[in-house]
Amino acid sequence: MIAYLKGKLVHKDPTHAIIEVNGVGYQVNISLNTFAEIKDKEEIKLTTHFHVREDAQVLFGFATEAEKQMFQYLISVNGVGPSTAMVVLSYLPPEELKSAIVREDAAALQAVKGIGGKTALRLILELKDKLKRETTEDLPGNTGLIRNTVRHEALSALVTLGIAKPAAEKSIDAVLKRSGNTVSLEELVKQALKNA
Repeated sequence: MIAYLKGKLVHKDPTHAIIEVNGVGYQVNISLNTFAEIKDKEEIKLTTHFHVREDAQVLFGFATEAEKQMFQYLISVNGVGPSTAMVVLSYLPPEELKSAIVREDAAALQAVKGIGGKTALRLILELKDKLKRETTEDLPGNTGLIRNTVRHEALSALVTLGIAKPAAEKSIDAVLKRSGNTVSLEELVKQALKNA
């Protein structure tokens, strides 16, 4: 619904910020990581996740797309709500969190307030394979990050076009394996559609 907010930072504290966009103030819940990124800025841009519950509508903001993506992964796990996800992201930056899950480091997850043994194991069980698929080989520079972004966008496009997610992932991965990191998003979608 609201993909991002860009405007004047009129208030900030470690749990939320108020951003003025064209005369409207949006209250956005943030993690400590995002707070650290924005605390010295006047004009900011946050990617957002709009969460609707029976009793509230809450906007969550993130300084990076990686943090937003980890937030969405976390809330996809049964028993992990948005508030818990924000606490986890306040304790662990996205890359550290991803690493802890992939390495099955339950102790690192349990160090987060509110995450017990069962929840830590559930996070590992439900997210490990998804995050492993996203983690590419150690590539120079940001090539891995660029590849992940292109892969994510291509997957989103194929699912929107009606291709089942498992088939779309398999097809995209096959194209990426053949072409390396030189393929454009458009070409990746076209080739993956042919293979799906």
